[in-house]
Amino acid sequence: MLWITYATFYLCRVNFSIAIPSIMDELGFSKTALGLVGSALFAMYAIGQFVNGQLGDKFGGRKLIAIGIFVSLTLNVLFGFSSVFLLMMILWGLNGFFQSMGWPSTVKMAANWFYKSRGKVGGALGSSYQIGNVFSWALAGFVIGILGWRWGFWIPAIVFLFSGIHWVMNGPKNAPEEEGLPSIEEEEGLGTKKSRTDHYLGFGFTSNKTLKNPHVWCVAIAFFFLDVVRYGFMLWVPTFLFEIQEATISVAAYKALAMPLVGCLGAFFAGWASDRYFKSKRAPIAAIMLYMLALFIWVYPQIPVGLWIPSLLCLMLIGVMTYGPHVVMVGIIPMTFGTRKASASVTGFIDGFGYIGAAFTGVGSAWLVDNFGWNAAFNFWLMGAFVSALLMTLLWNYKPKKEMYL
Repeated sequence: MLWITYATFYLCRVNFSIAIPSIMDELGFSKTALGLVGSALFAMYAIGQFVNGQLGDKFGGRKLIAIGIFVSLTLNVLFGFSSVFLLMMILWGLNGFFQSMGWPSTVKMAANWFYKSRGKVGGALGSSYQIGNVFSWALAGFVIGILGWRWGFWIPAIVFLFSGIHWVMNGPKNAPEEEGLPSIEEEEGLGTKKSRTDHYLGFGFTSNKTLKNPHVWCVAIAFFFLDVVRYGFMLWVPTFLFEIQEATISVAAYKALAMPLVGCLGAFFAGWASDRYFKSKRAPIAAIMLYMLALFIWVYPQIPVGLWIPSLLCLMLIGVMTYGPHVVMVGIIPMTFGTRKASASVTGFIDGFGYIGAAFTGVGSAWLVDNFGWNAAFNFWLMGAFVSALLMTLLWNYKPKKEMYL
C-alpha cells in the first residue's frame, strides 16, 4: 500500500516537465519563466518537508498522506485551467507544499513496521517514486501528445483521485501497535510500557535527532547537491531531447523515462549492498555511486546526437547512479539516524534541503541554458554530483549505535 500510494503522488508532480515545451509554444513563456514555476514547487516542497516531517511524527502518516493526495489533485485540475504566469506559479507552489506530505509520512510508517531489513525495505520502497516518475511521464507524454498540455494535468488528477479513495478505504495503520501487535522495541527485547504505543515523544526529541546531529546535517547538505542533479535532469532532459535531438514531445518523454525506469535498479542495489557488504553502513555505497554519477554526467553531453543507443545507455546509467544514493540518503538513512520515533522529522529535514537544491536547479539550470547553452547546465549538474560524493565520503565509517526507539 505504501509503495503503490506514494508512486501515484508523482502523477501530479513531475507531469509539469513533460508539459514545458507545449506551454512555451502556446503561451510564449521562456525557459527561465517556466523554470521559476518549477522552482516554486520545489521551494514550497522544501518548506513543507520541514513542517510536515514534524507533523508526520506527531499525527502519524495515514492522515497526512490522505490530505496531501486530495489537495494536490485539486491544484492540478486548477493548474490545467490557468494561463496567467503568476497564477500558475502560485498553484504549482501550493502543490509542492501538499505533495510534501507524502514521503516523510511514508518513511515514518515503514520505520514503524521494519527494523532489521530497513536497507532492503528502504531500497524497495524508494523504487516507488522512480516507477511513479516513469508512469507519470509516460501518461503525460501520451495524453499531451494527443489532447494537449492541459489534459496532462487533468487526467493524472483523475487517476490520483482513485488512489486517494483506495488509501482512505484500505490504507494500513500507522504502526503494528495499532493492530495489537508487538512494537519493534519489544521484538528486539528492548520494549517498555512506554514503547508499546506509537506515541509522539515531543518536538524536543525530534529536533534533537535532526538539528543537533552533525551526521544528519552532512547528509542533508549532500542531498541538496544530489537533488541539483536529479531535478535538473527530471525537469530539463525532456526539453533537451526535444531541442537538441529533435524528438517529438511524446518521444522525448519516452526516452527520458530511461533514467527513472532503470534507476529503480540502483535503488534496490544500494539498499541491498548497504546491508550485505557494508554491515548496514549507508554512506559508502552512496559515495561510490555518486562518484560514478559525476563521471557519466561528464560523458553524456559529449555523445554525438546521432548515436542514440550510447546516449540512451548513458542516461540509464545516470539513473542508476542517481537513484541509488538518493534512496539511501532520504529513505534508509532517516530510519537509521532518526529512529522510528523521529524518522519523519529527519526525512523532512534531509528532503527539505534536497528541494532547496531542486528549487535552485529549476531556475538556475534554465538560466544557464538560456544564456550559456546546454553544456553549462551539464557542468552545473556534474559539480552537484561530485560535491555530494565528497560529503558522503566523510561519513564512510559512521554507523549509529543501537538504542531505544530503534
